[in-house]
Amino acid sequence: MSLTLYQHPLASFCHKVLIALYENGTAFEPHLVDLGNPDARAEFCELWPVGKMPVLRDEARDRTVPETTVIIEYLEQHYPGARPLLPSDQDERLDVRLWDRFFDLYVQVPVQKIVVDRIRPQASRDPYGVAEARATLANAYDMLEQRMRERSWACGEEFGLADCAASPALFYAGIVAPFPPGHTHLAAYFERLMARPSVQRTIAEARPYFPMFPFVDAMPARFLHGGAP
Repeated sequence: MSLTLYQHPLASFCHKVLIALYENGTAFEPHLVDLGNPDARAEFCELWPVGKMPVLRDEARDRTVPETTVIIEYLEQHYPGARPLLPSDQDERLDVRLWDRFFDLYVQVPVQKIVVDRIRPQASRDPYGVAEARATLANAYDMLEQRMRERSWACGEEFGLADCAASPALFYAGIVAPFPPGHTHLAAYFERLMARPSVQRTIAEARPYFPMFPFVDAMPARFLHGGAP
């Protein structure tokens, strides 16, 4: 098989690319990377020395493609599916890229800060940094509540790249920092994301690994065990 995705089923940024792959039924081989295993880590860092997942390897084109947004755009260019995840209009593409970065930088990154701090030794924790991360999430929730007031998807009329980023970002964010009760438009958008078959498949594949998640005790039963809300 030409395409191999180096990933871990629990990692939120890996979810973003998996959702894009599943949206278009793109054939690929998943390669689970265990960064806790020194040999596996060394092998992965030979592929991409930064050591961050996911990474796409395309043997047919002899290309190694890191970084989630670049991977999805690469797939769109060289392995297009029936459902484009980026619009053809260049101005609309800029809007999609903006909101893709918004979900990565202002939702996923603060969530990672909070999660990583939870697993640190007590003496190494950063309460000030966690408070900053929670404030960033609160501001992002407010912005999304306004943006989704009259929208179904983050950009345009169809599910796209920005929604691929939103799905795992909001999935994990909603666990570590639940949405405020009055944010009904954000909550409705989240439910639309969770109803996508591509998202449901990604969560199902991650489910065996959820006990490793530091906030698993706060995870809703419908995600932890499957089934209806």
